Amino acid sequence: MADLILQREDRQAQYFIEQLGEGVGLDMILVPGGSFLMGSPENEPERSDSEGPQHKVNVPSFFTGRYPVTQAQWRLVAALPQVKQELNPDPSNFKGDLLPVEQVSWYDAAEFCDRLAALVKRPYRLPSEAEWEYACRSGTTTPFHFGKTLTTALANYDGNHTYSGGPEGEYRQKTNSVDYFGIVNAFGLHDMHGNVYEWCQDHWHSNYDGAPTDGSVWISENEDARRVIRGGSWLIFPRNCRSACRLDFNPRGANNYIGFRVVCSASRVL
Repeated sequence: MADLILQREDRQAQYFIEQLGEGVGLDMILVPGGSFLMGSPENEPERSDSEGPQHKVNVPSFFTGRYPVTQAQWRLVAALPQVKQELNPDPSNFKGDLLPVEQVSWYDAAEFCDRLAALVKRPYRLPSEAEWEYACRSGTTTPFHFGKTLTTALANYDGNHTYSGGPEGEYRQKTNSVDYFGIVNAFGLHDMHGNVYEWCQDHWHSNYDGAPTDGSVWISENEDARRVIRGGSWLIFPRNCRSACRLDFNPRGANNYIGFRVVCSASRVL
């Protein structure tokens, strides 16, 4: 069983490191429970109707990865015993231990969570869409947790395009290391905007009519329904990196702009 190390950052945010072997750990940050308005207001620039109606959601505490899952972390977990399906130990298009893993389907990401959970006996999984947005916003109501606009000094996206009066910037045309910018939101999380989209558990729904208000996963009866991706990527315009922006993708598909981060129930750690 992997070792668990409980620590506190200087900012007093509680976290733990799941040791995966070979000196590689998975940093998990405690996201304290609370309420927030999910979705975007109707006056947010370049919003989509799929981001409404805005609604209050109460989210219980949970742990989430400080970073998207890296290629080094993926390789070690992919070497663990299979739960439901095989995993390619080196699927990514852009290579590097500290780069986010990409070219992984929703089912690949779920298998990663299942293998890790089997190893450490804690319920690792993909985040619900509500958990993802709550963690990203970290108490903010602006389009980005940085504020009203975005620059390529803060996130990795197509800097040839601008948002709400922001400047043009660099278009890197590839992923960068998950700690490249060295900037965190109020919960201590890196890379919530840009670099790679992140898989959520939820099935795609065209808007929030009927959405749960307790932070839980929203699932339809169709197991093969398209799944939600969040956060934007190195390839995409800044409007798609907004906290509220949501897109759908084939769960069996994989691309070099989609990765994921994991969550774990706080009650199984604290």
